Order: sequence, then structure tokens, then C-alpha cells
Amino acid sequence: MSLCLELNELNMIQKKFGNSEIDLSVMGLGLAALGRPGYINLGHGDDLQHNYDEAQMASRTHQMLNLARKNGVNYFDAAQSYGKAELFLSSWLRQNNNKDVKVGSKWGYYYTADWSVNAEHHEIKEHTVDRLNQQWPESESRLKPNLMLYQIHSATFESGVLENTEVLERLEEIREQGYIIGLSLSGTRQAAVLEAALKIKIDDQPLFGSVQATYNSLEQSTGAMLRKAHDLGVGVIVKEGVANGRLTSRNQQANYIRTLSDMARDYQVGVDAIALAYILSKPFVNVVLSGAATETHLVENLKAADLNLSSNDLQKLDQLAMPPAAYWDERKALAWN
Repeated sequence: MSLCLELNELNMIQKKFGNSEIDLSVMGLGLAALGRPGYINLGHGDDLQHNYDEAQMASRTHQMLNLARKNGVNYFDAAQSYGKAELFLSSWLRQNNNKDVKVGSKWGYYYTADWSVNAEHHEIKEHTVDRLNQQWPESESRLKPNLMLYQIHSATFESGVLENTEVLERLEEIREQGYIIGLSLSGTRQAAVLEAALKIKIDDQPLFGSVQATYNSLEQSTGAMLRKAHDLGVGVIVKEGVANGRLTSRNQQANYIRTLSDMARDYQVGVDAIALAYILSKPFVNVVLSGAATETHLVENLKAADLNLSSNDLQKLDQLAMPPAAYWDERKALAWN
């Protein structure tokens, strides 16, 4: 049986996205855990009941999209490397014909797991103009007219993408067609990469109108740069708000879970809602993505939109920050499941 919260039970407000004229719900749904059999979230295989039949996974994704939409979510996040996420989302968009829904996708990784959980490589990065020219028309044809945002997937200094003139000029051509160009970030140098990206201009116009970064109570290193980006009119999307399951009740080994669990009991919500409400309290954040793969988890995630944490509790969560290297080492050690 599908779970459904009534819209009037949630305070799913919308915010203007950066300098655009687009209003997005403060919570969105990311499809990284829905479009492919394997992902690094804790308990992901259990969430899918280890049923990786493509038709079943497509149906599950549609149910999750329906539930999110019924509860005021109007932004959905995909990527070409998320298995069949774009295809699942595309078929749902065609069935629902909802013009109010906005979509963001990404290029630069391609899916290589062959629908297996135990693949040697699940995705491979390639930030070349050839890869961009291959993936862009595929994403556009699947997701328009709902597609609003196209992002470099996990931009890094090592890939050289921010210095690749061919890529930047091609992205500018896409921007001139009316799309927002963004970049997603990952790793210990997120803030430095964002700082470099904000300096890129073509014909005196900033190229990037959006950034999608990992930010949560454990990984706060991007906070100052995200605030700067927001102040410059860049839309800010936060991913991995529950740290791939480490900020949920599934993680009973870490000392910091006690802090969140105590708050969850006081506010009568789940640990994940506390983690996401912490991010939503930051004025520089436009959208926080839920990465839920079950209806129960999505319902619990969405409660964060109606949760106002006290200043004392926010300070306690501020104090949970880990050194970035330690955070990303832990993330790297998470198993695909």
C-alpha cells in the first residue's frame, strides 16, 4: 500500500532558484538510489528488497515520484550514470504531463555496471567535449520540456573540466538555449573547485548558475563558499544530506547518532528528518535532495520541511563537523549494495 501525506500537513515552501525566475520546492528527490541496482547508501539492497527487475524498479521509481509530487516536491534530480534514472523519469513525465515539474540532470559520468550490484566499476568519469556532445542530446530529448538544469557531474581539478575551453564553450551554447548550467561537487576540495568555477565567465557572463554540493552536519567544509555562491545569485542544491545513510537510524555505531536520536525523540520525527532540517535551516540553501528509495523513508525525509530546530539544537549539530578527509575516507569505504 502506498503511503501518502496530505499536502496541508507539510510546509513544502518554494524558493526562487538563484537569479532565475524559477520557483523550486525546498526539498527535491534524487534518483541515484532508484535508477540502478547498486548504490552506496546503507541498506540500499534491503530498500529494493534485492529485486532488480527493470520493470519493478521503473514502477518503484514512478511510485516515489508520485508520492513526492503529491507532497509538494517539484524538483527531481537525475544523471546519465544513474543507470536508467533518466528513462524512468522520462516515462513518468510523459504519463503525467506536469508542466510544474522541474528537472536537473548531469553529464560526465557514464554507467558501466551492466545492471549488476557487484560490478568492478559502476560508473566512469569522462569530462570531454565528445562525452558532453553525446550525453546532452540524449538527456534533452528524454527530459524536455521539464529539463531546466544541466550540470557537470562531480567537477574536479583533476579532470581539467574547468580549464577545457571546448567544454566551456559548448556549455555556454546550451546556456544560451535557456538552460541553467551548473556543476556538482564531491571530495575534500569542493569549496576550492566552486571558488574557481565562480570566476568563469564567457562574454562577461557567469557560466554557472547552479551548484550541487555535499553538505551536512558531518561535512560542513563548503558552507562559506555555498553562502558566497548564493549571494552571487547561484542556486544551491544540497545532496547527500543524510551522508549516504550515516545520518540515519541505520548507523548505530557512530557516537554522533546519539545527538540526533535525542533530538528526533524530542521532535517526534526520525533521525533523517533532523539531519535534513539542519540543512534547511541554512539560508544559503535553495533545495535539499532526498535520496530515499522507499516510500516510508521519503515520508520521513519530507517531514524536515516542516521542522524548525531550536538555535541550541542547531549549535549542537554544528559541532558534529568532521575533518573533510575523514568524512570522505569513510564515504569511500562504503560498500555498493
